Amino acid sequence: MNAPIAIDQLLPGLDHQHLEALEEEAIFILREVAAAFERPALLFSGGKDSCVVLRLAEKAFKTHVTGQDFAGRLPFPLLHVDTGHNFPDVITFRDQRVAQMGERLLIGSGEDSIRRGTVRLADALESRNGHQTVALLEAIEEHRFDCLIGGARRDEEKARAKERIFSHRDSFGQWQPKQQRPELWTLFNTRIRPGEHFRAFPISNWTELDVWLYLARERIPLPRLYYSHPREVVRRKGLLVPVTPVTPPQPGDVVQTLAVRFRTVGDMTCTCPVESHAASAADIVAETLTVTVSERGATRMDDRTSDSAMERRKKEGYF
Repeated sequence: MNAPIAIDQLLPGLDHQHLEALEEEAIFILREVAAAFERPALLFSGGKDSCVVLRLAEKAFKTHVTGQDFAGRLPFPLLHVDTGHNFPDVITFRDQRVAQMGERLLIGSGEDSIRRGTVRLADALESRNGHQTVALLEAIEEHRFDCLIGGARRDEEKARAKERIFSHRDSFGQWQPKQQRPELWTLFNTRIRPGEHFRAFPISNWTELDVWLYLARERIPLPRLYYSHPREVVRRKGLLVPVTPVTPPQPGDVVQTLAVRFRTVGDMTCTCPVESHAASAADIVAETLTVTVSERGATRMDDRTSDSAMERRKKEGYF
């Protein structure tokens, strides 16, 4: 990992006191979940937002020993919905992080959904990102989860900006944006009927910049894909598409090797990097201060299909 970050010295113009308030709010939400629900789980993909939520959960429920060490167990398992097309580096990191913490990881497998026939692909290389909904709902039914804790933020995408911190889902796992419950004075209505569940988003009020400031302050480990590295890419529709077994070059594509990093990591078929020489969290903080496009808008092919793509998927049960 990188050397300790003296981020206050590198970026003296930033006020970090708001991180304390954001952390306090997130820990409060996590403890509300543990108190209100019988069978919650924390969504953990190995991505930066889920790594932040995992650290917040450690602070909420574990005993802080020293440095980055925490003792005890979380009061809920971790859950990852694996499409089968995730970046291998991220899957390796996920397994190592979970083993290091001694937590229990459950896998909702897109490959299993395909074998069962609940997911049918038009093409072997079709993006499986949208199909995660099926594997997620199947995992919820199998394990009888009544609340899933996620790392979604309101600044990521327009549909996510419309969602409550405690997001109610009906017995079909669907989200109804026009029927959301009010959340006045941090009073959360967590009542559910049999078969329904909630999604809880402790870092709803965080931005991408907040996440990187917190990652730097807490020295939270991440997959190396988040930092600058050389990678073969092709330019397609204004995006840098990584050359992988499931995203091979197409006729007419020109393969280039560029210094890139990923602002978000997900299914390889729809996740693109950006050109960058940022090799540390402090570098990325400085870079994030200048961006004008959200990480999903800059790097996710599936979110460019239409302005309502994310909202449609969320209504069907997506994260």
